[in-house]
Amino acid sequence: MNAPTRPGSQPLTNSLEAFWMPFTANRQFKQTPRMLVGAKDMHYTTSDGRQILDGTAGLWCCNAGHARPKIVEAVQRQIAELDYAPAFQMGHPAAFELASRLVALAPDGIDHVFYTNSGSESVETALKMALAYHRARGEGSRFRLIGRERGYHGVNFGGISVGGIVSNRKMFGTLLTGVDHIRHTHDLARNAFSIGQPDHGAELADDLERVILLHDPSTVAAVIVEPVAGSTGVLIPPKGYLERLRAICDKYGVLLIFDEVITGFGRLGQPFASDYFGVTPDLITTAKGITNGVIPMGAVFASGKIHDAFMTGPEHMIEFFHGYTYSGHPVACAAALGTLDTYAEEGLLTRAGELAPYWSAAIASLNGLPHVIDTRSIGLIGAIELDPIAGQPTKRAFSTFLTAFEQGILIRTTGDIIALSPPLIISKAQIDELIGKLAEILKKAA
Repeated sequence: MNAPTRPGSQPLTNSLEAFWMPFTANRQFKQTPRMLVGAKDMHYTTSDGRQILDGTAGLWCCNAGHARPKIVEAVQRQIAELDYAPAFQMGHPAAFELASRLVALAPDGIDHVFYTNSGSESVETALKMALAYHRARGEGSRFRLIGRERGYHGVNFGGISVGGIVSNRKMFGTLLTGVDHIRHTHDLARNAFSIGQPDHGAELADDLERVILLHDPSTVAAVIVEPVAGSTGVLIPPKGYLERLRAICDKYGVLLIFDEVITGFGRLGQPFASDYFGVTPDLITTAKGITNGVIPMGAVFASGKIHDAFMTGPEHMIEFFHGYTYSGHPVACAAALGTLDTYAEEGLLTRAGELAPYWSAAIASLNGLPHVIDTRSIGLIGAIELDPIAGQPTKRAFSTFLTAFEQGILIRTTGDIIALSPPLIISKAQIDELIGKLAEILKKAA
């Protein structure tokens, strides 16, 4: 679409052309824009006045739904009282109050929080912590980082290096050195149409030991995985898999990092996936649900052993040379505190566990529809994998996404997989509406 211009070829202010949109088919969007102008509870409002049922919690982040009063009020109060405070050598009360409340929710042994502004920054921070931790302990030879095929860990250089999604990596050169990847856990042949954790595949964790031994354990600093891989299309860990990863890391002195940017804050029916699976890592990366998506914020949760390793030397010296201008931003902290209040008062950190059987049955009801080759679900996450159109990968799922939006539901696609992660406030009637409409669309899909 050609944008209207002023003399000198400057786009007019009401043109769509100036905004280079992230992770978007820009040309397609600007020909047929999908504009959202409002949101409340479970619904978005479009520019033409339609209500769209949110089946994705925005972008995996609006766990408590939209425009929730306690969060709105907390942000309004804070921005009028203290709009910004520097985080370097200074503090403000909300940052400390929030950290205390966050570690109270965390698994035992995870007792410190380092603030960031996004999941991508949380990953970069955790990787740097892992490298610096070993150096602080006199094991500077541990420089290698291990990710997993199909892993998503944000879009900064560290994250795409340990990540394993090819399209996120291929344009950006050599990335970080000293990085390797273990196998992913997706196994359609043995685990198709699973509900909850698949039965087969725990032995895939042994690939971590192979890679560690390939490079020499004394050179390996950390391994990072998503407990449930989200952006690649909802890959659920086989029974026993995460436990074996933890045991292998312990055996070789390697740190285990869980990327819980998606699974954190109630998505599986527990505060963290670490709680759900009963496996405690050394570091947890978070973002998204920490503020319900209202203000950008992230946090890295660290075990005491990691934090304490830095607390040496003269007390007037900086222990960890890392941070951001907006780490622990007052308004973000206020949004997070309002979010935690909302979660607590409405029982949202465990509600996914109560809804999971109903949700899983709804997802499984799509089995047997045209082109559906797998469904899988855990907590309030679901995926429907479609058979790709020959020679046109991603098109079948993207066409489904466009039709769904026209018919009043918001879904997310990645490749030819439909991913669903509704706000934790969704009702059973709204689950029926979301899955019912999606079923009708799939029945008619080409």
